[in-house]
Amino acid sequence: MNEERKNLLTDLSLIFIALVWALNFTVVKATLAEIDPYTFNALRFILASLFIWCVIAKRGAWFTIDKKDWFPLIFLGLVGNVLYQWLFIVGIDLTLAANAAVLLGTIPIWVGIISHFLSIELLNRLKTIGVFLGFSGVLFIIIYGKNPITFGSDTFVGDIAIVTAAVVWATFTIFSKQHLVRYTPLQFSAFMTTLGAITLTLIAIPYSKETAWESVSAAAYGGVVYSGLLSIGLAYLIWNNGLRRVGAVRTAAYQNLVPVLGLLFGIILLGENLELLQYIGSAIVITGILITRHGGRVQKL
Repeated sequence: MNEERKNLLTDLSLIFIALVWALNFTVVKATLAEIDPYTFNALRFILASLFIWCVIAKRGAWFTIDKKDWFPLIFLGLVGNVLYQWLFIVGIDLTLAANAAVLLGTIPIWVGIISHFLSIELLNRLKTIGVFLGFSGVLFIIIYGKNPITFGSDTFVGDIAIVTAAVVWATFTIFSKQHLVRYTPLQFSAFMTTLGAITLTLIAIPYSKETAWESVSAAAYGGVVYSGLLSIGLAYLIWNNGLRRVGAVRTAAYQNLVPVLGLLFGIILLGENLELLQYIGSAIVITGILITRHGGRVQKL
């Protein structure tokens, strides 16, 4: 398989994960009505970790961690799994799904800005335009909808948590790439999800009594399975593969597809109608992603 075809398959897999994440906002919000945020986070990471280790066992892809990598990987894992997941789950619990979608849509911008100023992955002019076009499209989608985004005081804490989560995930994304040179996406994902499962379970233990387990519905358990196996387990593998193959900025650009796909789900599943400016916003997002994908080579130092 030639390099261009491999990159195309990577792009298609990233589109699929954007679809999974688009549904995940609704799934998580609904599940949190029955299961406390901390226990929910722990359960989905346990499932994600088991899924990835099953893949490793099936492929016989066992591995060892180099001594010099233990501390950097643990620190990175605490940032990307514990801190980010805590901010994300608390944020989405305290704000609106629309707010969370648009604020997490800033991830490509943070990736571009941080990697540029750290001289890790310098933006050229076209990729810069692509990143900002993508986020501008997200703003069009949310702001000009029938139920526009609101930043009132009742959601302020949640909004701040989601913005901080976006910066944290961008940082995690950038610094993950250097480890993906020595470890495959499967190995890296196994380490990260396992660390997340252990630490998030320890954090969740005091809160597990807050959930009335006898009344938790099958749909809520289904939400745990969906979020754990797909939006974390499979997503980690595909996301990390994207980082290794096409770079942090190009991979992160697909985050902007999430609100676009969310709108499509609304049309198909709920019979919702889009406003004209939302259609324009969707077109801007897709244009931004295409420019980012074909924006020429990125200068690296």
